[in-house]
Parts: sequence; structure tokens; C-alpha cells
Amino acid sequence: MSEQKQQQQQHGEIDEGLYSRQLYVLGHEAMRKMQAAHVLISGMNGVGVEIAKNVVLGGVKSVTIHDENPVSLRDLSSQFFLREADVGKNRAAVTADRLGELNPYVPVKVLTGELTEEAIKPFSVIVLTASTLDEQLRIDAAARASKKAVVVAETRGLFGQVFCDFGPSFVVTDANGEEPASVMLASISRDKDGIVTCHDEGRHGFEDGDYVVFSEVQGMTELNDGKPRKITVKGPFTFSIGDTTNMSEYVRGGVATQVKQPTTVTFSSLEESLKNPEFLLSDFAKFDRPLMLHVAFQALDAFRKQEGRLPQAGSSGDGDKFMALFNDMNSKRESKAEVDERVLRLFASQATGSVSPMDTVIGGIAAQEVMKACSGKFMPIRQHFYFDSLECLPEEGDPTDLDPTGTRYDGLIATFGQTFLKKLKQQKWFLVGAGAIGCELLKVFAMLGLSASEEGKLIVTDMDTIEKSNLNRQFLFRPWDVTKLKSDVAAAAAKAMNPELNVVAHANKVGPDTEALYNDEFFESLDGVANALDNVEARQYMDSRCVFYEKPLLESGTLGTKGNTQVVIPHLTESYSSSQDPPEKSIPLCTLKSFPYKIEHTLQWARDLFEVMFKQTPENVNMYLRQSDYLENVMKKPGSEPLETLESLKESLVTHKPLSFDDCITWAVQKFTKLYRDSIMQLLHNFPPDRLTSEGVPFWSGTKRCPSPHEFDPENPLHLDFVIAAANLRANVFGLKGTRDVATFKNVLSTISVPPFVPKEGVKIETDEKAAQNQNQTPVSDTEELRTIAASLPPPSNLAGYCVNEQDFEKDDDSNFHMDFVTAASNLRATNYKIEPADKHKSKGIAGRIIPAIATTTAVVSGLVGLELCKIINGAKKKETYKNGFVNLALPFFAFSEPMPCPKKEYKGKEFTLWDRFDVDANQTLKQFIESFESEHGLEVGMMSCGVSMLYSGFMMSAQKREHRLGLTLKELVEEASKQPLGEHVRRFVLDVMAEDPDTGEDVDTPFVVAHIDKK
Repeated sequence: MSEQKQQQQQHGEIDEGLYSRQLYVLGHEAMRKMQAAHVLISGMNGVGVEIAKNVVLGGVKSVTIHDENPVSLRDLSSQFFLREADVGKNRAAVTADRLGELNPYVPVKVLTGELTEEAIKPFSVIVLTASTLDEQLRIDAAARASKKAVVVAETRGLFGQVFCDFGPSFVVTDANGEEPASVMLASISRDKDGIVTCHDEGRHGFEDGDYVVFSEVQGMTELNDGKPRKITVKGPFTFSIGDTTNMSEYVRGGVATQVKQPTTVTFSSLEESLKNPEFLLSDFAKFDRPLMLHVAFQALDAFRKQEGRLPQAGSSGDGDKFMALFNDMNSKRESKAEVDERVLRLFASQATGSVSPMDTVIGGIAAQEVMKACSGKFMPIRQHFYFDSLECLPEEGDPTDLDPTGTRYDGLIATFGQTFLKKLKQQKWFLVGAGAIGCELLKVFAMLGLSASEEGKLIVTDMDTIEKSNLNRQFLFRPWDVTKLKSDVAAAAAKAMNPELNVVAHANKVGPDTEALYNDEFFESLDGVANALDNVEARQYMDSRCVFYEKPLLESGTLGTKGNTQVVIPHLTESYSSSQDPPEKSIPLCTLKSFPYKIEHTLQWARDLFEVMFKQTPENVNMYLRQSDYLENVMKKPGSEPLETLESLKESLVTHKPLSFDDCITWAVQKFTKLYRDSIMQLLHNFPPDRLTSEGVPFWSGTKRCPSPHEFDPENPLHLDFVIAAANLRANVFGLKGTRDVATFKNVLSTISVPPFVPKEGVKIETDEKAAQNQNQTPVSDTEELRTIAASLPPPSNLAGYCVNEQDFEKDDDSNFHMDFVTAASNLRATNYKIEPADKHKSKGIAGRIIPAIATTTAVVSGLVGLELCKIINGAKKKETYKNGFVNLALPFFAFSEPMPCPKKEYKGKEFTLWDRFDVDANQTLKQFIESFESEHGLEVGMMSCGVSMLYSGFMMSAQKREHRLGLTLKELVEEASKQPLGEHVRRFVLDVMAEDPDTGEDVDTPFVVAHIDKK
């Protein structure tokens, strides 16, 4: 099977099921280039295996690994494919098979012997992770001579570097990977500096020097020649294109679309770059550090050459020798590095250190550079990148207990010391999610030794099962794991990496429904929570739990090559929910219904059409058959919904109830005619192509694209695609057997005649969004018409036992016709409106709301989370110690900032934050609570609730009820108001108090109130 898959890749075939998320990042062209590239990775240490893992998942043609070293126990600190039984064996040999399991399309081979000029010739990219500087210089020179790319990646404890040399002339086809911007035009001036004004629906988003092509321009048609034109930005809605005086007068319409231009990038050799380095800054707060680390890595190589070994952890003597070498090298440079002796001595001390999160960060970054070298997609690092995270060490003093212990953790101990390791092992953490980020975090946690003892515990929960598309980035899963629970497989894989890991797998969704399981006792036992979630709602819920229980939270997310991390520390930082992204802008109703101008509009329309025809209508049929009062309830609904529901019932049960697949084909053609001919002709009947507005402006201008109708043509592939998909879905709904056989369709289609279109008078089509919304809520039929349709329906008793099959949209099953239908339906509407159609892959991404993902970004983000975890365990108290991160590997761009402080509020001159609360006894009466609240805080209680239950109101509650409740304990009060007892798992609950300042009469914000139940 593997050999067959490799042959498929060699012929340029791309497995869209496996690479689906990555394809939305790289695109097909870049993936094909990747599939032609052979990569050599020398050094199977922690960073080397991280690079290899991500490159194999990325889908290159082959990966060859090279390492002459035997496995040592220390290697297990961060090389996640090694086991204790491998000690003494060759590192590359034992890694190869486990690496090869990640991707059936990518063979993994082992290269033995020296890295000679001849040995590197077959490879597109050579990666060096454990080489001396002399070997790096030799390989780089040989690679440049044969036009190969070189990537050097190295980590030393909490320090890392990446170097790239892609040769003297490297072509980047797409520098940032963003979708080309496209804007509709409002006007173009006829001038020496022709100014293009865009429609005010949105900013054009172009930059100076961008190139655009024009299409659909009326009047100034010379612009429709397909020639890219360089622009100069004049404002958010305007740009200039040069002299347009010799062109015709602009009339209306037109689209300007950005054209990505190839960029040629020049790289210096490693030899030249060592003297005159070009740096990519990783942290603006460490502006002077790259040059210092640039010299430090060279001084470390000189130390190894001089002493035959690396500096010993914590050795002051070795630190002195290293400093002498550094100072000597630095003194001979034209541009001298700043000298921070503490940082440099820590660098020397950590030379033998191995920290999994740092390997993960540097390995993820370097792997993306390898993929850039293979594909030409995204801007490479130019040329040196240095990164450190010394903030992970204790805020006061440096570790001193650095002596090796002869265990798998010696690489970690050489950086952090034995005391830190002991703390790590005793930690109790909750990992929510075992998907892409969850898998990477489990690897990092296992390598660190987090919860690797009887006292510690790592709980991971995920209710999802493994799918084929997960395998491309969720590296703990293998093809034979598909359909198994993610949490079970991921936990077992992590425990295989570190058998000491005390990990427990759950298959539960976090939320109010599982609070009996994840209760007070559970959260009180935790040291922290790490989120690996893919939706905002779940993130906000876990954030609220962490705030309530005062637990640290590690938050992260990715979007293609972009990634972010956030650390939430009780009483120090804001929480995840303190700031939110603006909500997604919805598509106006009238745009969807009548005036689409982007493919996103037609795809949303097609998704809505699928829901109505194959989900909602079958639901309505089944409810009609099962619920005796269904019609009565339908009649009460607002707007046009009653009429639409009854008409769909009549169509399904009376006028177009299919008895054979031929009936489904006929129905599909009728739907085609109604949607793509009749509705468009009715629109043009209401608004003819030459219609003018009351201001004398053409109606069909700006974002309103004048459509043209389709007459069904069985020889048109797109028309046939729609009918095949629609007919088969209709058959699925009614339990009939369908087919993809084109001959069957053409036989039936030859017998179908379509009546001519007859325009309807009195049909109102709204052009204003507010009016369209109002129209949607205005009844369009009288009760008599509704009752007439209802009377035509067969009584449910006549259809006892009958039901239809509701179709739940599933984008990833290519056999179910769902995406076939949505793609065809969208593209037909797009061609109605002269919008560029989208292929099935792009349509799936937009309609299925697929989040682009790539393994490299996931790795980098997870590594950054792991570094913040180390700071938490070291007990960092200063806000500036922690780092929120944002990365974009495409640009490449890295930004780190200290977390925002928790916002402060105040009441009666007293400050508080979201982390503060009033703790009260749940066994006191409501009267006692109100009296003590008023006496302690000087505030009057006006109203009080718990969740959705109103407990007390000084002005909305009757005097008798108020008096009764004042005598109840807070616990009894909550149980009475909610009409259910508090579960045995509940130790505390939150009271929402609306308080008033008696001096001013104003409502005031206060900390939330936590009522504690005595369980003794």
C-alpha cells in the first residue's frame, strides 16, 4: 500500500483527504513542488527529529536521515521517537521506521557514512542540526555550488538558532500566502495619474507596488487586457494606475484583482554571513541579543574544538574558558556584540541542555523553512534567526543543582536543575483537547516529565474520534487509529514516549453538562489548565472555570501559518475573555437573495439551499407525520415561514413525491429551472439591464452585477453536475436508490420538457437590507391560503410508519453528494452573475468553514506554550516574565509581549479585578447575607440571582414571597428558585448581586459572590 501511494505522489497526485487542511495553506502548485523534493536531515537529536516529523507530514517526495551517533539515555529528554530499549543503537536507524509511519506517501531512508559532496548531491535541501561549524561551512559551500538549499538548526538549552541559505538567486512565488485581494470599482479617472476608486463596501487592502489586473470594466475597456498594472496607493478606497488619458471614458463596473508577482531573493554563503550577518528579530525586547548569540554559537564551536567536549553544566571554569573565547572573537569583529556576561555564562552552562519546548519551536520554524525551499511558497528567513527564553529560569537566582543523574531527564536537568524536575513530576494539569495542538502538547509534556510520578496526574479529554484528515497534522495518530477516540490514542502514544507519564484519558466535552464530573474537587486539585480547543465558546467556558477556581490557563490557536499563545495567571493578567475578536461580518440578506458579487455569497446561498431542501424540508415532513399539533404551531410562526413550510410539505407529500429515481431527476431539472432561469428572469423583469435609479445612475452598477439566466442544457457539465447531485440527494431523502451513471440521466433528460418562463406581476424584490429584513418578517399569505394548502396534505394517519431521511451536511465524505451539490449550486449561481467559479476544494474550504492548518505552525505554538508552562512551574510572579506570542511563519514574523494586566474596577474607593470575589457561607440566611453585605461593603442589595434563577428582588417581588425567602439559607434559596437540588458535587456556587451605593443611588459593579457549602 505504501509503495502504491508513493507512486501516486510521484505522478503528481495529491491526496486531498490527507492533505486537506494543508492544501488551504500551501495550495496545489506548492504541494506538487513539495512532492518533487528530496530532503536530507543530518542529526536525529530533539530538534532534528522535530524537523523530520514536520517535513514528513508536509509531504515531500522523500526524507533521508543521517546520524552517526548511538542513542544515549540523555537523548530521551527531547527525542520523542527514541525508547529506553534503543540506548546504544544508531539514532537514525531506530528513528527511521517510526518516522516512516507518519505518512504513507513519504519514504524515510537512512544515509550512513560521512556527509561528502557526493552524498548530498541527490537532495534538494540539506538540513544540519548536530554539525560542527567546519562541517556546516563545507556542506554550505558544496550545496551552493550544486544549487541546493541549506538549513542549519540548533538548540542549546533555552537558546536556539536557524540559518538559511537558498543560494544566490531564489524565487519566491508568493511572499505571504494571503488570498489575492479583489475589489469592485466605482470609478476610474481619465488622467495622467488615473485614479481608481473602489466601491465603499470595504477597503481595497492593496499596498504600494502591488500589481492588479482589471476585468469587466465597461467603457474604459482597454483595461480588460489581462495585463498586470503596478499601483500606487492613494487611500483606503483609492489607488492610481498611471496615465489613462489615451483610454476611453469609464462608464461603470469592473473588478481589480491583485496579482502575486514572483520575488527573487539573494542569500549570502554561510562563510560570508558569519562575518556580515543579516538577522530576523525574534523579540523586540531583546534588540541587541541576536549579534551576541551569533558570536556565542561560534565561540561554543571553538570551545568544543579546543576541549574536545562541550562546557559542563554549572562549571565556572568552563564558563571562564568560554568567555575568553567569546571576547577574543568579538574583539576581532568589525561590528562588535554587546556583552551580557550572565546571559553568555548561562549559554555556556546550557550547552548540553535539551529542552523539548525549545526543540519544538526551533524545529517547527526550521521545518517551515525547508518547505519554503522546496516549494518557493512564503518568504524565507534572511538569514539568521536567534531565539532564547531565559525567562523560563527562576526570577531570583540561577539553578545550581545541574549535575546529571544518569536518567532520561539529564538534558532537562542541565538547563533547569533537579529541583525544577521534581516540581514538574508532581504537577496536576488538565489538557482540554487532543487534536493538533493537543497532540503536540502531550509530546512536550511527556518529554518534560510533567506529571511523571504517582503524585502527579495529567488528564486529557476529547470527545472526537480520529479521521483521515487528522493524520496530516495530529502526529500521534496513525492510519490504523482512524475511528478510535483521540484522547485514548494520544494518551497511549504519549505514555509510550515516557512510560513514567501519569496520564488519564477522558472522552468528555467540557461544559455545563459535565460539571458534575469536572467539579469543585476536580478543579481544586489542579495546578493548571492547557486549552487545545478549536472554538471560542469552549475556550470562554474553560476561561471562566479557571477564573472561578483561580487556576493558570495556557491558551493557543493557529490559522494556517499564523499562531498565537496567551498565558493567563490569576491575580496578575487579564483572562482570555477579557478581550475578544470582533464578530464575523454577516452577508446582507438582499445580497444573498438577489445581488451576490463574490463567490463567498454564492457558496453561502448554496449551503442555505442544501439546508432547506435536504435538511429542513425532510425535518418538516417527519414532524408533520409525528406531531399532532404541528400544523397548528406552524400557522403561528412569523413572516413567510408558514407558507414556505406548507408549500414544502405539499411538494414532498403530494405534488412531487418521488416514486422512482426518474422522478428525482425530473424534480432536479425543475429546481434547476426555477433557481437559475426563472428567478433570474423575474429579477431582470423587475430590474431591466438598462434601468436607472431615481438619481439617474445605472441600477446595475457597483456591487450589483447584472445577471443572465441559464437554460438547462444536458450537454453542459456544470448543469449535469447539479442535476446528478440534486437527484441523488432527493433519492437519499426518500429512500430510493440513485446512480452516477450519466447515460441513465441523459435517457431521462431527453423526455423532460421545460415550460417557458412567464413573469409574475406584483412580485417585490427588496434592494435595501433593512427592507429585506422587514419583508422576511412580514406575512406574505392570508390564513385562508394557508388552510387551503394544509387541507391538501394527506392525513398523517394515512402515512403511518412513513418517514424521510434528513441529510446532515458532511463536507468530508466524497460519496454523499453533499459537496457535489453545494459546489455545482454555487458555481451555477456564480455564472449567473459572472462571478469566477470555485473548484470543489476551494468550495469545501469556504462552505465547510475549514480552518487552514499546517503541522509546522502547530509545533511552534505548542513549543511556546511549553515554555510558558516552565515559567508557571518555576513560580514566576512578575508579569513581564510571561510572554504572549504571535507568529506568522509565512512572512516570517515573530512578536512577543507581556500579558495585559487584569483590568481594575472600584466601588466606594476600593479596587478589585476579575480575580477577586466575596466569599460567603451558603448556610446563612438571605437576611443575614443582605445585612452583612450592607454592613461590610456599604452597599444595598437590590436584586440577586444564581444562573438564570431570580433569588431576590427588592422591587419586583411580592412582600410575602420576599419575606419567605429572607428566612431561607442561600443554599435552600437556590434550590427553591431553580426547582432542583444542588448536586452532591457542588461545594460552592456564584451569586450575581445587583448592588447600589446608598449615598448616590447609583448601581455599582462589585466582585462576584461565591457561596461555600460546608460538606463536613
